[in-house]
Amino acid sequence: MLKTVSALVLDGLSPFEFGVICEVFGIDRTADGVPNFDFKVCGPRAGKPVRTSVGASVTPDHDLSALHGADLVAVPAMHDPGEEGYSREALDALRAAADAGSIILTVCSGAFVAGAAGLLDGRSCTTHWMHADELARLHPTARVDRNVLFVDDGNLITSAGTAAGIDACLHLVRRELGSAVTNVIARRMVVPPQRDGGQRQYIDQPIPARCSEGFAPQLDWIMQHLDQPHTVATLARQANMSPRTFARRFVDETGTTPMQWITDQRVLYARRLLEETDLDVDRVAERCGFGTATLLRHHFRRIVGVTPSDYRRRFAA
Repeated sequence: MLKTVSALVLDGLSPFEFGVICEVFGIDRTADGVPNFDFKVCGPRAGKPVRTSVGASVTPDHDLSALHGADLVAVPAMHDPGEEGYSREALDALRAAADAGSIILTVCSGAFVAGAAGLLDGRSCTTHWMHADELARLHPTARVDRNVLFVDDGNLITSAGTAAGIDACLHLVRRELGSAVTNVIARRMVVPPQRDGGQRQYIDQPIPARCSEGFAPQLDWIMQHLDQPHTVATLARQANMSPRTFARRFVDETGTTPMQWITDQRVLYARRLLEETDLDVDRVAERCGFGTATLLRHHFRRIVGVTPSDYRRRFAA
């Protein structure tokens, strides 16, 4: 159960990403039926301001000792501290909190703080696409995924830039407290309760933002006909291309093959149906284009990590 949340602030703090954490976890919404989080803002010294990246300061009410024992320690984006590095005292406190069982959540470049504390070694993670190569260079054993909005690796959740932090925070609330609580918070924030993102266990594959305007209609058509059988040859005919040209263009535009992309989209659609309808698994399989429940279960478990039935029990509205 997620009850206590501590946010770590250091010099170079980015106000927007810090504000995201405050908005999700720091506002009392008990009047709306949302459990209230015991929210603490923690810095190297209680009452001593830390500098933000925009010429203002934030004064934490708590020191680093308040990280220890928190159910969640959230690390917003921080600007590169340069040669002086992040506060060793803060890194030690963050590592100790993780060792004691806290979930660690980072937003954007907050992943670099977690990395400096040794929390990314051997783990799946992400950060803003502009900084992903640098994160991978600094932490060669970390598995940096450059193509997702956030990564859920159990007790470590990392997110990409800015708005992706909203997705990661809401995902964690959803994972720990359920869809109903998440929906209330999201409505108050006027954001979708589950924007298409990506993480190791529950991965979404939205239409890629880098898709060119000329190719987007091809993806739109596939999305509207997920329930139909598809091959590269039939898709190429629909696009008035040769199969070889279509396959090459598809990989260039999306970063993956046509059939893998379609499978990912079908699983994503199955997730929504499992969450939002009471259709049985066989009917969900038909709607998504898998045809049989057996094929749906195979791909769903491979991509999402759990069976459709287990997923529904956890996430159905």
